[in-house]
Amino acid sequence: MDFQELDEDGFVAIVPRGRLDLITAPPVKARIDDLVREGRSRIVVDLGEVDSVDSSGLGALVGGLKSARQAGGDLRIAQAGPQVLAVLKLTNLDRILAPYDTVEEAGREW
Repeated sequence: MDFQELDEDGFVAIVPRGRLDLITAPPVKARIDDLVREGRSRIVVDLGEVDSVDSSGLGALVGGLKSARQAGGDLRIAQAGPQVLAVLKLTNLDRILAPYDTVEEAGREW
């Protein structure tokens, strides 16, 4: 999976592109784990360029959330499109991965 990483003031933003699925989710989860190990546990995943997400993609996000929180940080999602929002709502994961409208809004509260 192609994704970009941006160092923001107080957090790191990861910007995956395309589909977040069985094939592409593991590199995203691995990068989140690497960031947490590096002591950078405040992470925003910008989903604005993600077309769709499946259960593997959701698993990567939830696993990243768990890793970040165990390290005293958090993982937040921003700019999720209609398909991603529908999957989050359908699975009730929007309760623990509350989507923010923008990356800035997601990172503002730290």
